[in-house]
Amino acid sequence: MSKIVILGAGIAGHTAARYLHTLLPAEHQIVVVSPNSQWNWVPSNIWVGVGQMSEKEVSFDLAEIYKKTRIDFKQAKGIAIHPEGSSTQLKPYVTIESTLAHTASQIESIEYDYLINATGPKLNFGATEGLGPDHGHTVSVCTATHASEANHKLQLIIEALKRGEKKTIVIGTGHGTCTCQGAAFEYIYNVDHVLREAGVRQLARLVWISNEYELGDFGMGGVHIERGGYITNGKTFAESLMVERDIEWVVRAHTKKIEAGKIHYETLDGAFHELDFDFSMLIPPFSGVGLKAYNKADEDITAQVFAASGFMKVDADYTARPYAEWSAGDWPKTYQNPSYRNLFAIGIAFAPPHLISKPMQSANGTPINPAPPRTGMPCAAMAIAVAKSICDMINGAEGPTHTASMAKMGAACVASTGAHLLRGSAATMTVYPIVPDYETYPEYGRDLELTFGEIGLAGHWLKTLLHYTFIYQARLKPGWRFLPD
Repeated sequence: MSKIVILGAGIAGHTAARYLHTLLPAEHQIVVVSPNSQWNWVPSNIWVGVGQMSEKEVSFDLAEIYKKTRIDFKQAKGIAIHPEGSSTQLKPYVTIESTLAHTASQIESIEYDYLINATGPKLNFGATEGLGPDHGHTVSVCTATHASEANHKLQLIIEALKRGEKKTIVIGTGHGTCTCQGAAFEYIYNVDHVLREAGVRQLARLVWISNEYELGDFGMGGVHIERGGYITNGKTFAESLMVERDIEWVVRAHTKKIEAGKIHYETLDGAFHELDFDFSMLIPPFSGVGLKAYNKADEDITAQVFAASGFMKVDADYTARPYAEWSAGDWPKTYQNPSYRNLFAIGIAFAPPHLISKPMQSANGTPINPAPPRTGMPCAAMAIAVAKSICDMINGAEGPTHTASMAKMGAACVASTGAHLLRGSAATMTVYPIVPDYETYPEYGRDLELTFGEIGLAGHWLKTLLHYTFIYQARLKPGWRFLPD
C-alpha cells in the first residue's frame, strides 16, 4: 500500500486528488491537506467582484465532497517537509498545523510515500506598503471573500457616481514583479461594463496600471495572434480594447507605496509618480507559502529544496544565464524534485527556471517585469501528468512516465469583458506553446495556426458554460471524468 499526500486543494491539488482517486486501487491512501475549507473556482471571482455572482456560486465545501470518496481531508497548512524522515521516524513525513476555527493549534506529522506540493502562492500583499484589503487601502479579487468585499466597496462608488460625483478607479498590479495580470485585466473590463449598465460610466475615470512592458504582455513575453485573417500582436489587441472603452493605461510601472487615496509608483525610466484614486483593485505579487525542509539530521535544507522565491525546485534547468541564452528546454516536464524522487510540485507551487518576459530594471535598479503565469489549464495538465506518473511508479516504473511541459502545451483563456446574457462579451484567446519556442517557431515563437484571439458575446457564453462545467466536474458529479480539464 502507498500513501500519497497532497498539500493544497486548489485547481492543481484537487485535480491530482480526483485522478489519483480514480486511477489507484482502494488499498492505496490519499490525503489532501488544505488550510481552506472551501474550493474556489478562482476565474469567476471577477464576477463576484462586480456583483454578478455570489461567493456561494464560485465555492463549495471540500470536506463535504471528500466524504463521498476515500480521500482523507485535513483542514490544515503544511509547515515543513522531512523528505528523509528523521532519527525517530524512518519514513518521509510532513508536519502540518490545523487551521480549524475555534480550536487550539495542533501540529501533526503525516508519513508519505509520495508528496505533491500544490500549495499555490502566498498572496504577498506585504511586499508593497499599503497594498491589500486587510491592512492596506486597496481591494482584491484573489479569493471569493476578497472579491465579495471588493464588490461592496464598488457599489458604494456606483452610488456616489449616481449622485453626480466624479470618481477615479485604478485597477492593475500592485508590485513590479506581479504575475496573473489576467485577473486584473478581466476585472477592469467588468467594472467598465457594470458602470455602463448603471448609466454612470461618463463620470468615472478608469485607469489601468501594470508592470508589463507593453499592454498584452501577460508575463508571456507578449503574443502574436491571428485575428480576422491577419496577424497582430497582443499590444495592439489590448490597446484597442482599452481605447474602445475609454480606459487610460500606465505600463512599465512598479507600485511602490499606497496611501489612502494615493498610489506612488516608479516607472522603468526611473521617474516617480503619484496617482489619486477613490477605488483601487491591485493584484499582489506571489511568493511561496513558507514551507521549510529538513534532512534526517534535522538540518535545514530549505535552500536545497526550494528556490529563493519559496517555490519548490523541480526538473527545470535553473542555471543562471543571460536572457538571450534562455530556451524552451529550460522548463520542467515531470515536476519531480531533483533531490527526492517521491516529491513533486505542481501549479504555482513549482519554481520557474526564469521569466518568460524579458527581465527589466528601472534606472534605479528596481525590477519591473511580470512573472510567468502558471494558472488554469497548465495547473490541471501538470496535476494529471503527475498523478499518472505516481500511479505508474507505484506499479514499478523507475521514474515519472508522463510530462506536461509549458513549452510543449497550449492554453486557452476566456477573459470576460462584461457579464450579461445579451450584452456581455469575452476575449477568447489560445496560445501554443505557453513558453515561446523560437527553435521550432523562429518568427514568433509560437504556432500561429493554434494561437489566435477573438472578442464577442459568444465568448461570454463560453466562459459562463466553462464556469458551470468546471464546478460540476470539481464537485465529482456523475460523468465528471468525461469533461475536459
